[in-house]
Amino acid sequence: MDFPAQFATLEQRTSDARSAVKAAATETREQLRSRLDQAQVDMDLAKSEAHQKAEEAKAEAQSKWAQIKADRRAKMDELKAKIEKRNRQQDAKVAEEEAEWAEDDAAYAIDRANWAIDDARLSVLDALDARVNADERAKTAAGSG
Repeated sequence: MDFPAQFATLEQRTSDARSAVKAAATETREQLRSRLDQAQVDMDLAKSEAHQKAEEAKAEAQSKWAQIKADRRAKMDELKAKIEKRNRQQDAKVAEEEAEWAEDDAAYAIDRANWAIDDARLSVLDALDARVNADERAKTAAGSG
């Protein structure tokens, strides 16, 4: 797994979200609504993708676990006479499995971070829209009063 590349992508998404928020801060309500609609579409897509990845990872982990259990049962029958050799092989295999699981956990955390960025962008756009709406209504109320 290329974690530096994933973090670079995350950094770019953060920068894009920051730029979108800066631009949105000076936009009209109609423009904000358009941004909100697009942000919602983006977030729904990201959520769907993250859910799909999580389901795939879950299925893969379950499959791996079933395979690991079957492999271990077979090896115990095969290698009872070679306990030391089996322990060395098992230690290496367990370390490899733990590394793969840790990589999967890290990838999932990055997916969650991506979702969090989308959620933050959507929340900020919603807050900006609410503020523009409140300001417009206050001006209207002041003008009619």
